[in-house]
Amino acid sequence: MYRTILFLTSLVVVGQSTLSQSIPKNLIWNETPDQRTKRLTWWVDARFGMFIHWGIYALPARNEWVKNEERLTDKEYQKYFDRFNPDMYNPRDWAKMAKNAGMKYAVITTKHHDGFCLFNSEYTNFNATKTPYGKDLLKEWVDAFRAEGLRIGFYYSLIDWHHPEFTIDSLHPQRVITKEEYDNLNRKRNMAIYREYQKNQVRELLTKYGQIDILWLDYQYPGRFGKDRNDFGSIELIKMVRELQPGIIVNDRAGLRDYSRDGWDFTTPEQLSVLSWPEKEGEKVPWETCQTISGKWGYTRDLNITNTKDCKQLLFLLIESVSKGGNLLLNVGPTGRGSFDYLTQESLEKIGNWMKYHSRSIYNCTQAPDSFEVPENSLLTYNPDTKRLYIHLLAYPVPTKGFRLPGYKGKVKYAQLLNDASELQMIPPYKHPGQGDKGLPVNDLYLRLPINKPNVEIPVIELILN
Repeated sequence: MYRTILFLTSLVVVGQSTLSQSIPKNLIWNETPDQRTKRLTWWVDARFGMFIHWGIYALPARNEWVKNEERLTDKEYQKYFDRFNPDMYNPRDWAKMAKNAGMKYAVITTKHHDGFCLFNSEYTNFNATKTPYGKDLLKEWVDAFRAEGLRIGFYYSLIDWHHPEFTIDSLHPQRVITKEEYDNLNRKRNMAIYREYQKNQVRELLTKYGQIDILWLDYQYPGRFGKDRNDFGSIELIKMVRELQPGIIVNDRAGLRDYSRDGWDFTTPEQLSVLSWPEKEGEKVPWETCQTISGKWGYTRDLNITNTKDCKQLLFLLIESVSKGGNLLLNVGPTGRGSFDYLTQESLEKIGNWMKYHSRSIYNCTQAPDSFEVPENSLLTYNPDTKRLYIHLLAYPVPTKGFRLPGYKGKVKYAQLLNDASELQMIPPYKHPGQGDKGLPVNDLYLRLPINKPNVEIPVIELILN
């Protein structure tokens, strides 16, 4: 993963430079809008997934950018590879925790920026089978998550700080300052060789592990001493991906946002809450926000409970994403022994307790129609198939006056709390003493809520609409 500021910058650069090249659209493959909608249907309906950042950076336990931030050389970083032996690794436990939390899919870092591969790649010895653990970590993970009925996603870093042909740039641990210094360092490096290595590894990932549902590429950073889609060979890479796995869903970080529907499938705001459903050329696009529990992607030992989002914050991220037509990919960073730390486990368990009773307001749901105004201190989601509207109460209202639904009169057939299916009575508008009927909101609807807040983190009202 990368810092939010870099993501925003890359979008700006793409908008200014690559769009001006006027490359023909639909160059990579041909697919109708209806075919694309059908291909993405399962993912849109799922709404909630698990992101997993795991690699040898779990041993220093100072996040996945430790090699970059501490300017470590390959020799200095090698000690983590030599000692990587996750003896407690049991992906079946991970899969059960994801499923119990209500997640429908998972994406794991097959290779992060440090170049270490969880899978058995024939193109490098810098992989899990050559560590003391000695086995293909990815194969075990795929089998375990499939067994729980979860969809499978592979994250693959376009960046590689370990590969000898990957040219040193402004994000490399051995970065320098001047062009002359970069030229000297890169004199014997050849990105064409690296591009072939990259294609070979992606081919391995898409041919050795069966059907893969998501490919999460990360990322290009154009500009001075950066790399763009030409450096990474993104067009040829995506062509190969589409040929090998026609049903796969691909994110938008390979620098191909100016391609119409075929260079990418969904956009990925990172650690951000969007103001509204993201659009491109006036059209709403599929989107997913990736978020951390603790503020860090890879395992970071010295974080504590004060750094960790509480259950209500995490649920808010999920509900808000769905309320704007998007997905949430919630990250976990396993330890060097292959387990989830206790704060992660507690967070997943609490989310699961809420999802057990409220998943109907998340799965298959999306942004509510514009005709429904959002009540005070609430978020709305809507299931277009069942025609049910869900009101998520972020702050429990004072129940004595009735809960006001602005403009909902005549639109609601029945109202209930989702957690226990208990009826919520519709009552006349509240009147101040002496007010009479003057000024009453004739189009509003009021619900009588329980005096005591239901014993759930965020109560949800389910409205069956006329």
